[in-house]
Amino acid sequence: TQVNNNNYLQRKSDRLLAAASSVRDEEGRSSDVRNLFTRWGDLNSTTVDKMSFSVEMIVSKEGIDDLGQEAEAAITFLRYSLDLGYRENDTIGSVYRLVVEKEELEHINVSSAYSHLWFDHTPTWRKSVVTGRRTSKFISTEDYEGETRIVRHQDKRSGRPYPLAADQLPRTVLSTASALESPTAFMARQEMRSWRILQLEPSAIRRPDSFSAPVRMGLDGSNLPATLYRLANGGIRDVDQHAVYGRVANRLASLIDDVRRVNVDRDETRELLTLQVQDRTHTTYPARSLSDGTLRFLALAVLELHPLEGGVLCLEEPENGIHPARIPAMLDLLQAIAVDTSLPIGADNALRQVIVNTHSPAVVRLVPDDSLIIAEQVERVHDKERISGVAFGALPQTWRVDPKGEKGGRVSDSDRTRSVPIGRLLDYLSPILSEHEDNFILDDNNKWIKEVTYRRVIDRPDVRQYALQLPEIQ
Repeated sequence: TQVNNNNYLQRKSDRLLAAASSVRDEEGRSSDVRNLFTRWGDLNSTTVDKMSFSVEMIVSKEGIDDLGQEAEAAITFLRYSLDLGYRENDTIGSVYRLVVEKEELEHINVSSAYSHLWFDHTPTWRKSVVTGRRTSKFISTEDYEGETRIVRHQDKRSGRPYPLAADQLPRTVLSTASALESPTAFMARQEMRSWRILQLEPSAIRRPDSFSAPVRMGLDGSNLPATLYRLANGGIRDVDQHAVYGRVANRLASLIDDVRRVNVDRDETRELLTLQVQDRTHTTYPARSLSDGTLRFLALAVLELHPLEGGVLCLEEPENGIHPARIPAMLDLLQAIAVDTSLPIGADNALRQVIVNTHSPAVVRLVPDDSLIIAEQVERVHDKERISGVAFGALPQTWRVDPKGEKGGRVSDSDRTRSVPIGRLLDYLSPILSEHEDNFILDDNNKWIKEVTYRRVIDRPDVRQYALQLPEIQ
């Protein structure tokens, strides 16, 4: 019993190990730490000794921690990098443990911001999100007499650095940042905590909420009635109740023509909040009567209005449950959720990025060409062995591939995204048309017979004339 207790306490205190253990294998079991470091080759799998992560982010200027303490970032454009390795564990518990080999939080000053922001944006927008100046790192990795230490530096130049032995850290230094001691690092931590993967579940969205329910929508869409009710009753400054419900109804009307009104019914007797939609005949439908696609669309429409929902939002196949003719409405909504880089940020233009994963040809055809990132399986040669992996690319003549563009050499060739020829997307850009030839097979008596084939919808002559004719690819 004592051994089990020690194991439990160790895993609770070792946040890195707990995070690694939360990754599940295909059978739903906790993953071995070593599996995260596995690389697959043409002959067998090998284990590497390090994983590296790096991200550039724009954080909010001000924030409040869980204790109500206010934080103000010294600079809002930051780069965070982290190297993780694993070691054999010399204590009771897991056989292996994760260690921080390198951790750094660096500044990107206003004067350098333009060369890092490759996408089109206005100076007005850039000035509204990038502020402050710094000459030294907030977190650095340094060598102290042969020992690697992660050093946390104070925001103020007069503050003393705080070094920590990297090999003994149970969690990253950034995860311990507080609003009082390290406000800029704390704002970076808050930004990363705001990155969410939405897995909107219609059954969760259909449920009514109690009066005491949280007023922030969950990752599955739960608490949607309470969230919308709060937004309509003082949640958005200088916007009245009817305006909030009207904006949601107008957005939903782009998906369903028959929508007249959206509101939240407040049942004082049962103390319940219920999402409702009214059509043009004044018939009211509760959320439980709406389709799955409509509910997901409603959840995103409410998210668009929420002034405090920032950061990165990730969705998988948002077109599910949406009629093909209405997919443009879904894409318009997702684009409205993302920040408009032509206007300064504010209550109507939250600092948000939207990342969508899709296999839908309809979505690929309709998104802006510079918003499209193509994931392809590739093989690389490492130590004379072919290694399988994933490479990300973009279409030619977009800022992702050619960030120099008209603005003049801002990046080196090695930093540019790989270019993917347009021919790789033909399956997405045009219907799949194939000519059927008579096919003969051997039957059980070893005689040749004609195989029966069935005409698909795409094979109809009256459908073929609508096939998208692509220009000749040079």
